[in-house]
Amino acid sequence: MTTRPAIIVTGADLAPEALAVLADFSIVFAGKTPQTADLVSLARQHDPVGIIVRYGSVGAEVMDAAPSLRVIAKHGSGTDTIDKTAAAARGIEVLAAVGANAAAVAEHALALMLACAKSIVPLDARMHAGHWDKATHKSIELSGRTVGLVGLGTIGLRLARMCHAMDMLVIGFDPYARNLPDYVQAVPLETIWSEADVISLHCPLTDDNRNMLDADVLARCKPGVILVNTARGGLIDEPALLNAIRSGHVAGAGLDSFAVEPMAVPHIFHGQPGIILSPHIGGVTSAAYVNMGVAAARNVLGVVSREPALTKD
Repeated sequence: MTTRPAIIVTGADLAPEALAVLADFSIVFAGKTPQTADLVSLARQHDPVGIIVRYGSVGAEVMDAAPSLRVIAKHGSGTDTIDKTAAAARGIEVLAAVGANAAAVAEHALALMLACAKSIVPLDARMHAGHWDKATHKSIELSGRTVGLVGLGTIGLRLARMCHAMDMLVIGFDPYARNLPDYVQAVPLETIWSEADVISLHCPLTDDNRNMLDADVLARCKPGVILVNTARGGLIDEPALLNAIRSGHVAGAGLDSFAVEPMAVPHIFHGQPGIILSPHIGGVTSAAYVNMGVAAARNVLGVVSREPALTKD
């Protein structure tokens, strides 16, 4: 009897459609909050040919515990929780489910943008407390305003199309973007900071852009700017953003990702007016769950179904 090769999922579940793609493999679930020690133990026990990353991180220690490992597939688009340098050194492919959650994340970014501009959260709280602020409240009209997108991949361009439909001027920065639609103007980062009324982040987190929005950059942004982050929390210097919100220089921030996740309790953002929080669920919809799972499963299958590469001395 032949034992089916194993695939570890760093989570507690995978869409049935994804499991169907991997029907010839033994699927091992690591649970909702897998730690490195847990993954090392499972890797030693099952020697997987593939790992699908939902939660937690996969570093060299996990890779070394799985001699047969050939591919690490992200259940999503961001691969910053995978040590890609260590993977490359070991001949392990790292793949992302590019575009699988683009619609979900772009919609969530737009929702956070509108919630900030229209004061949805504080007005809701005031209404539930019995107040009627029609005579005193003024929202921000986004039509005619400039939105600056940092990252013009699948998600960023989808949001660009939405903003263009709202009659916003769309500017963006992405050194790798090509063949942009005519309604997106490519500009340097400095132009984003100085001209955008709304800034929305859609780039991966790297060593070079960690804490990209620090106190100095935030000070160079337009007074009253709205900041939206559905990418990675490490892109923003959180204490600097808190100070900018409290000073009024940043009018509002809609945040779906944070430097440490799950968010620590208490956190400096808790209870702060002007900051709208969501628990990194921009890409979590029923459709995206299936799309990401199937894409990750196909990425794994595409690698392990190939003939193994010859090992070079």
